[in-house]
Amino acid sequence: MARGKSLIVSFKSNHQHQGMLLPPDLSELVGQNHPVRVVSDVLDKVDIGQLIQQYKPGGASNYHPRMLLKVLVFAYINNIYSSRKIEEALHQNINFMWLSGMSKPDHNTINRFRGKRLQKSLQPIFTQVVLLLCEEGVLSLKELYTDGTKIEANANRYTFVWGNSIKTNKAKMQQQLNELWKYAQTIAAAELDDDHDPSGFDKIDSEKIEQTIATINAALKDKPIDKKIRQKLGYAKKNWPPALERYAEQERIIGDNRSSYSKTDEAATFMRMKEDHMKNGQLKPAYNLQISTNNQYIVNYSLHQNTTDTNTLQQHLNIFRDQYGKNPANITADAGYGSEQNYEWLEKKRITAYVKYNHFDRDQRRKNRAKNPYRTDKLTYNHEKDSYICPCGKTMKNIGSYEHVTKAGFKQTITKYRAGNCNGCPLRSDCHGQKGNRIIEVNHNLNRLKRQAEKRLKTKRGIQKRKQRCHDTEPVFANIKHNHLFKRFMMRGLDKVSIEAGLLALAHNLRKRTA
Repeated sequence: MARGKSLIVSFKSNHQHQGMLLPPDLSELVGQNHPVRVVSDVLDKVDIGQLIQQYKPGGASNYHPRMLLKVLVFAYINNIYSSRKIEEALHQNINFMWLSGMSKPDHNTINRFRGKRLQKSLQPIFTQVVLLLCEEGVLSLKELYTDGTKIEANANRYTFVWGNSIKTNKAKMQQQLNELWKYAQTIAAAELDDDHDPSGFDKIDSEKIEQTIATINAALKDKPIDKKIRQKLGYAKKNWPPALERYAEQERIIGDNRSSYSKTDEAATFMRMKEDHMKNGQLKPAYNLQISTNNQYIVNYSLHQNTTDTNTLQQHLNIFRDQYGKNPANITADAGYGSEQNYEWLEKKRITAYVKYNHFDRDQRRKNRAKNPYRTDKLTYNHEKDSYICPCGKTMKNIGSYEHVTKAGFKQTITKYRAGNCNGCPLRSDCHGQKGNRIIEVNHNLNRLKRQAEKRLKTKRGIQKRKQRCHDTEPVFANIKHNHLFKRFMMRGLDKVSIEAGLLALAHNLRKRTA
């Protein structure tokens, strides 16, 4: 460098305040291969006639539902779930501006569209997108891989109602009512009407409580009684009838398939949430999201209030049939779905089931196969004589059957077998701990279905299916929850939360399509 020459730093010119003759075309600012273009192109092909029917003619003009749908889906693709943040993006983000054509609906409009307009029309739109992907050859509707996950509800974690608590309180109430009745009988038995004797009630309600307390008060009206008894009767008359009306309403909300609900979102059930890799967690109001995938695309989704996966499968697959007009050829699922009810239903629907039963993995280990040779399933069964052979080699005869109804209302037939004489048997202490002769209970239909499932799962195709399930469904949940940070629903109520589940599924498929 020459002596005396100074080094000058050069900068690019800044035209921040320079005016423009024409505003820029937003289309030129959006890349040709940008995901927003894929979202727009795919949703332009979808028939939204059912969505348009949600609007009434007349009145002020509305934002076009196709535009709002595109904005919502693209927002979910970009981890924007709040209606206020979507509104903000429409003012600041070039991709959102291009997608909306510079329209700027506010957060109330966005929330109304998401919570009301999409209730009956989102699932058909999702189905159309899946069929478009199917035409492209990226997925198949014949083979499903099914699993479920729990996602926290938008509800207070500490305001809840438990079904067992209601039963306990009603039982205490009935017990105290019986005690008051017995006390009244010791003083004025002749003046009591036996029709109001609470010991004969199958269940109590507010009307029965009022009548019984009125009968007790009338009988003890002029009698000298303990002051504490008079106070109990006054408390019962004032508080028990409204409490029972409240319990009846709470039991109606809980229904037959749940054990709890949240007061701030009555559709949410308290479920055990897995908070970390050690599966530690706590009870939180949540929903059970079920999905079926193929090639890591979601082809079917459904939302449930059940805490376990077992009783969700039939409804989930019925939704699949309603949307696509046919059943899948086969389904692969983990042991959470392996019940007699599900096996039998899949068999009737002619759906090949690669579904584990609860002890499948344990039974495959050599140690567990050899463990406890006295277990019922280790005993030899004689089909011709309908009898079992006990470990000592003696016959266990059929002594009858009975019907057992599960919590889901499914009827099971259980058959009982009894050994002839266990006295003096050298194996008795190891064989069983029953007082008399050993009695075993067997569900033959479930055993038959388990044998079929085990045989199918051990085939070369079954092994491949079991491996593929882990690669197919679980990464989808990991992507939604951890990569895209959706761990809590924004809306409340089963219908509205189902819309969010559909938007998540639709966003996942389009995100994967653009990858």
